[in-house]
Amino acid sequence: MKRTNDGGARRIVVISTGGTIASRWQGTGYAADASGNDVLATAPLPEGVTVEVVDLFNVNSSRMTAAHQLALLRTVHETFADPGVDGIVVTHGTDTLEETAFFLDLHHADARPVVLTGAQRPFGTGDGDGPGNLYDALQVAATVRELGVLVVFDGRVHAARGTVKTQTLAADAFSDPSAERLGRVGFSRVDIERQPERPAPLPLPAAARTAIPGATGPDATPLPRVDIVSHHSDGDPFLFEAAVAAGARGIVLEATGAGNATPEIAAAVADAVAQGVLVAVSTRVPAGPLAEIYTGGGAVDLVAAGAVLTGTLRSAQARIALLATLLADGGSGDPARGSAVLRRLLEGPVRAEPALATGGSRSATAVAGRA
Repeated sequence: MKRTNDGGARRIVVISTGGTIASRWQGTGYAADASGNDVLATAPLPEGVTVEVVDLFNVNSSRMTAAHQLALLRTVHETFADPGVDGIVVTHGTDTLEETAFFLDLHHADARPVVLTGAQRPFGTGDGDGPGNLYDALQVAATVRELGVLVVFDGRVHAARGTVKTQTLAADAFSDPSAERLGRVGFSRVDIERQPERPAPLPLPAAARTAIPGATGPDATPLPRVDIVSHHSDGDPFLFEAAVAAGARGIVLEATGAGNATPEIAAAVADAVAQGVLVAVSTRVPAGPLAEIYTGGGAVDLVAAGAVLTGTLRSAQARIALLATLLADGGSGDPARGSAVLRRLLEGPVRAEPALATGGSRSATAVAGRA
């Protein structure tokens, strides 16, 4: 379906993937089943915007898989092959939105924006936040350029990198605990307060051309297994070693503090790295960078064992960086090459330009230009 405002000059494609924004009551709970056209019909259009809808799939985002994310990545690239498209909005469930946004951003080389949004309250409810979030996302997608992939939620604009779900139910569901928001949107105005810094984008992986969500057996595209293992006060190497035994080619160790575990876990990391497994170290602490401070199984020893610290990226996005690295590797199995790509993605620019000291905001056009 296409909806057009009189004099519409900005062509935005909405890719619908499900989530709460498309969820209706099923008798025992909510599940995604509303089409993209149904979702779009709930929201007014910003002035001067033309919208087209692509129904890609319709799932609760807790069921999101790498095959879904690769199919979405492929669709984004195919959509931008049309030079007449000015931007893309992806409607997505909030549970794994941070992972999908970061995955898209790692492969996004186009000046045109991809904006992810969703809802905390289901489709069709009287107090639903989906229509407002979708309106804001359309406005941002029609306005900004050169900002990469964005998350727009509850009137706030966030960079994909570092932005995570910080509220289970509240409307202001997303933030970057280690950085300020990118900007804000409201009253028909988009204000961008800083420019995100991003590592050089990866090319479209070969797996994106063949991945089919839900495919099994010979129809399924083989994808690398990447696991997350969390450390705690009684933590031992058992689950880490189990992940290696299960065939994991990448593991995120969710450590304590600034990146600390135990000597036994550090030894398990060294063994895994020797087998060609890529290991990244994140932390269960909500905000702040990792740092090589402690030995005795701390970050000093984990790095010596061959692990890579993730800066301010938390576990879910660190896992996406590992997945993207392995997909970029193309199955070569070269540990040195994989480690170099991973370090670039994890240790790439994470600090952004500070907001204006005057207390005022710059408009999106002042920061990024307008086509």
